[in-house]
Amino acid sequence: MIDLLTNAPEYSVSDLAGALKRTLEDAFGQVRLRGEISGYRGPHSSGHVYFSIKDQNARIDAVIWKGVFGRLKFRPEEGLEVIATGRITTFPGKSTYQIVVEAIEPAGVGALMALLEERRRKLAAEGLFEAARKQLLPFLPRVIGIVTSPTGAVIRDMIHRLTDRFPRKVILWPVRVQGDGSAEEVAAAIRGFNEIEPGGRIPRPDVLIVARGGGSLEDLWSFNEEIVVRAAAMSEIPLVSAIGHETDWTLLDQVADVRAPTPTAAAEMVVPVRADLLHAVRDRGARLTGQVLRLRDRARRDLAGLLRAMPDAQRLIEAPRQRLDLASLKRDRARETMAGKRQLALATLARRLSAQKPEARLARQRERLDGLKRRLPEVLARQQLRYREQRVQLSERLARAFASRIGQSRKEAAQGKARLETLAQRLQRAPKMAWRPKHDQLLKAEQLLGALSYHNVLARGFAVVFDEAGKAVPSRARAAQASRLTLEFADGRIDALPADGEALKPAPRLAKPAKPGGGGQGSLF
Repeated sequence: MIDLLTNAPEYSVSDLAGALKRTLEDAFGQVRLRGEISGYRGPHSSGHVYFSIKDQNARIDAVIWKGVFGRLKFRPEEGLEVIATGRITTFPGKSTYQIVVEAIEPAGVGALMALLEERRRKLAAEGLFEAARKQLLPFLPRVIGIVTSPTGAVIRDMIHRLTDRFPRKVILWPVRVQGDGSAEEVAAAIRGFNEIEPGGRIPRPDVLIVARGGGSLEDLWSFNEEIVVRAAAMSEIPLVSAIGHETDWTLLDQVADVRAPTPTAAAEMVVPVRADLLHAVRDRGARLTGQVLRLRDRARRDLAGLLRAMPDAQRLIEAPRQRLDLASLKRDRARETMAGKRQLALATLARRLSAQKPEARLARQRERLDGLKRRLPEVLARQQLRYREQRVQLSERLARAFASRIGQSRKEAAQGKARLETLAQRLQRAPKMAWRPKHDQLLKAEQLLGALSYHNVLARGFAVVFDEAGKAVPSRARAAQASRLTLEFADGRIDALPADGEALKPAPRLAKPAKPGGGGQGSLF
């Protein structure tokens, strides 16, 4: 045996690794491999991507070269089930085999991913995802509206976190967050919150949170529907999207004003920590009090310094008092000079007045009066013509004003009618939305009552024993004390009495039930 082994050809490690590589590549030159991505950490510093593809029983290493990765339309993600197309080869440096991926696509969600990408491009082209459209969240909202399922841990966690940070009034709009009709319910909830009038019986929320727990792409598909995205884009109330976990992304996350990684994080975003606010207010109040006290002390010191630096008051008014005396002397001289000038002017006017005769002035006034009499009819005619033209213009303006007012009144009446029709439609929908949750609760209670009822047990071949008082008999000793028994089956009741009318005696222990196919059920007594 040893001689045979020594006659076998010798291979170097490199030769054997090359032979294995060629054999594996010839046998599996092109394969399609389905499995779950594991160990994905993104591109390496070289640009290549390394990860593994596994199923419940095995695992295979995978590599995507830098050039191929740049051309891929779909980017791998940790934990995603994919279909990888490529060739099987070996890596001689570690004596392992691997698949060199040339194409990759999600398994089972390829159509959904394509539809999602097409819808995202369409809505992005309309500008629904632009940052300029997004609103800022209020610092401390008075009312918070939440759109989510009323059952489950999401709403409980959010209310618990809001209570811990800063208790606020919360309005829950219950919706289904998965399945048929859930997208319409979420969109209706967003629109409903926005239609609440400020100052009404129901307070209008200052911020909205649309929340749901994690799940697969199919589970979260309702939040990729166009009706939900457009309702969020039209929301006048700032909206926070809290769908799934941090790695889950939907179209609602892109159109919302703020995207929260988890529902609990959304609760933390909309309200501050009350204790921190109180601490900050107290700290700033203390700082403000200290500043005011320091400012008051400084003002006192400055005032004392100014008082010490001010000169004597008598010295300050000596020079102004002297200037006032000089001004009084100049005023007296100027008054005497002005009186002389006015006396001279009065004498001049008296000479001119004596030169004018009253008869000449009267004649000039008569001539002027005659001229005014001649011009009066012409002036009156022009005035009447001007008044007539003004009346015509006013009549035309009044007619146009009446016509414009009538048109405006008709337009306002049409708008009021449209608003009334809209309110009537909302009033018709409101009762249905109000009794639907109550109807669902009643159905669930009815199903639970049916499940707990003992009649279902009777239908499987059992019976209930009642005494003469109509009470259930729980033991053989109680049955022996009863004077009369009643047996209730699934289809009715029968009375059980001894043949001679005596009290019932304890029956012997029942025999063991017969094996299947060996007879009937046997007697209860």
